[in-house]
Amino acid sequence: MNPISRRTFILAAGAAALWSATGLPAHASGETLELWKTPWCGCCTAWVDHMRAAGFDVRVTEMEDLEPLKTRLGVTPELASCHTGLIGGYVIEGHVPAADVARLLKEKPQATGLAVPGMPIGSPGMEMDGRTEPYEVVLFAPGGNTVFARY
Repeated sequence: MNPISRRTFILAAGAAALWSATGLPAHASGETLELWKTPWCGCCTAWVDHMRAAGFDVRVTEMEDLEPLKTRLGVTPELASCHTGLIGGYVIEGHVPAADVARLLKEKPQATGLAVPGMPIGSPGMEMDGRTEPYEVVLFAPGGNTVFARY
């Protein structure tokens, strides 16, 4: 067995420190984000890219009609967006930033999930020429909804 050199150890430690300094969410649980989207939605694909870049493992299933799935998972029309996901027992509806999903998984509040209703310009996957509009990430549950984050 070859011992690890001091130089290799220092380089590996430096790389680990750099990785943790990026602020990317830690997903030690190894859970996969299951995502359902329509086949023709490009902004959904851009959101998947955002989540993967943040370290999430995403498995995509394309469906032409997401309404029965949304209804079954407790996504009301007021919360609805263009894609729906599940991770860690939580529903993720729409263009929720990866950092908010990571926070949800860390804090584990009593809730159904997070939603960004509609498709706000400037949210992950909806970037358009640097334009943005204010939006909220909603923590939703059968007992009511609260604002989880504002952008």
